[in-house]
Amino acid sequence: MKSWILRDIKARKAVYSHELERTIWRYMARNTTLPPRTRMQAQLALSRMPREAASTATKNRCIETGRGRGVISDWKLCRFQFRLKALNGELPGVQKASCSDMGLKMVVGA
Repeated sequence: MKSWILRDIKARKAVYSHELERTIWRYMARNTTLPPRTRMQAQLALSRMPREAASTATKNRCIETGRGRGVISDWKLCRFQFRLKALNGELPGVQKASCSDMGLKMVVGA
């Protein structure tokens, strides 16, 4: 496996393991009904958490090639792999569009 794929897997595991704790600290830091001292302590706890525990540290990558650009997130495939699998019929519910089905008929009306 390529190193960036392994790094991404490691980052996703870190996000998953710290998700609940991070959500609690974030809620406490943003809750205006709490005293300012408690909110400040929550903010400090958030800043002490590992950097890779933030959900923005993960990048959508293609599960076939590991490519980080042009990823269609519903299928977790890059555009090229998506096209190949769609043409081979490996993706259920996906079919190639055809120009003959497009609105080429003329409608005569009022």
